[in-house]
Amino acid sequence: MYRAPVEDIAFTLKHVAGLDAALEIGSFGDLSGDLVDAILEEAGRFASQEMAPLGEIGDTQGARLADGKVTTPDGWPQLYRDWREGGWNGLTAPEAFGGQNLPHMLNVATLEMWNSASMAFALAPTLTMGAIEALVSHGSDALKAAYLANMVSGEWTGTMNLTEPHAGSDLGVLKSRAEPAGDGTYRIFGQKIYITWGEHDAADNIIHLVLARLPDAPAGTRGISLFLVPKHLVNDDGSLGARNDVFCHSIEHKLGIHGSPTCTMIYGDGRFDPAGTDGKGAIGYLIGEENKGLACMFTMMNNARLAVGMQGVAVAEAATQKAVAFARERTQGKAPEWAGATKREGMSPIIEHPDVARMLMTMKALTQGSRAICYACAHATDMSHHTQGEEARQWAERAALLTPIAKSFATDAGVDVASLGIQVHGGMGFIEETGAARYLRDARIAPIYEGTNGIQAIDLVLRKLPLSSGGQLAGYITELRDIADRVAASNDPQFGETSARLGQALDMLEEATTWLLEAQAGGRVAEALAGATPYQRLFGLVLTGAYLAKGALVDAGDGGTSRRVALCRFAAENMLAETEALKDRVTRGAASLLAAHAVLG
Repeated sequence: MYRAPVEDIAFTLKHVAGLDAALEIGSFGDLSGDLVDAILEEAGRFASQEMAPLGEIGDTQGARLADGKVTTPDGWPQLYRDWREGGWNGLTAPEAFGGQNLPHMLNVATLEMWNSASMAFALAPTLTMGAIEALVSHGSDALKAAYLANMVSGEWTGTMNLTEPHAGSDLGVLKSRAEPAGDGTYRIFGQKIYITWGEHDAADNIIHLVLARLPDAPAGTRGISLFLVPKHLVNDDGSLGARNDVFCHSIEHKLGIHGSPTCTMIYGDGRFDPAGTDGKGAIGYLIGEENKGLACMFTMMNNARLAVGMQGVAVAEAATQKAVAFARERTQGKAPEWAGATKREGMSPIIEHPDVARMLMTMKALTQGSRAICYACAHATDMSHHTQGEEARQWAERAALLTPIAKSFATDAGVDVASLGIQVHGGMGFIEETGAARYLRDARIAPIYEGTNGIQAIDLVLRKLPLSSGGQLAGYITELRDIADRVAASNDPQFGETSARLGQALDMLEEATTWLLEAQAGGRVAEALAGATPYQRLFGLVLTGAYLAKGALVDAGDGGTSRRVALCRFAAENMLAETEALKDRVTRGAASLLAAHAVLG
């Protein structure tokens, strides 16, 4: 059973991602390290003791649809109420609407725990939090007054409605339409698919944020507007009113996240008549300006991308815990005598076989590296909001640079780690009753939704590398080199070749970056994009090595064997060599890839 790794989470927040330094200079007011620890401890208790036991039930039962109503798995509505009453939904929301205005770093740390316990359950509050931020940033005062307090408390949940059957990643071709009603509201018509928690029985109202096109809107993404469409209209006194003309037509039967209802939503077909005029159309309210909806939605999507990265971390952590526990108990064969083995009669626990230990160490390194990357991204976001002028701009650029890496590297790691977890279990991992397969099934969606990892690579290479004319990344690499230099200066033999290997990996990153920037400057965009995905992994591996080393330096010189130094050394000497091959794919792989039409037709 999953147990929240509160100590590792707190350590990474404070000593690797930068929370301690921010607390020391008072960036977050009177927030103290002791309060941070208390919040994490309680979140860990709730995730481990109350949420995790219902995760398996959610996977086996799934969500069920009958007569337009979705029933979530047994115990989930009460679990959601208990979670909501704990105040978890409003950690980062403004105090004016009942939130706690805490750092984003704390929220993503708790998101990790919720998703490790049950990724399917955690999707509901994840979408609500994103909807809150979009409404805070772009909603009118009237909309904020009517909706935010109940969304911040978790009494009402939120969704994000982008995708249509013909419009996935290319939102410019969406067809859902909005017609002005003449009274300041709009009538929304259309179909949306893959709507996470679009209908459920855990909250009294569901607030849909819907992209649609006005009658006179320009073509493409320049003609998209964003609308708030509640399941139930809200009366002037705040009570729930008529049922809006929106309903769930069907739910998807998915590879994983079974407990999360993934809905096809229908707007404005006349099933309900909220206006009482025998007319059709779901009543919606404009968020932001007409034809500027995509910019509003990206406020929600950017947060969602980091939250999805945390799903990768969370699944990796849970899969690793399960695999380590199994490997300690399962006996097979006789392990050779080495540092990890104990002399014993009979068969050895498989954790003492070098190849199994290699898999488990890889799982731990990818999990901890991904955690550090995501937390560092959250820290940059926090600092961009708690600094001013040039410093704020630099932090905002750092957050922008890290977001596609956090989303892609962590979610790829989630899949890889969950797959390795099945391998550690052997044949038992392929059997559902062990629970190892669930993590791989759940993890597989994360590299796809909220912008596929290929789209993240395009964003990284075309939009993020050129920030400050390449200066943002150059400064970042300098910071990472300082970590390698500090490892060398420690003279701690436990680090082995960590400093040299990390320095070489940084060389590979620098060379690949220079090549990509020069290719773009020379108009060779297709060549640059051919190397975008390997570059993204290269970057993530370098950050993994650097952040593991940064954490290990805290333990260096304390005497004895440090598990953080040991993990850091393993990653440096067993994983960072891949960066040279990735650099070669970036700088020399374009010609063969761009000739693919000869094979693919």
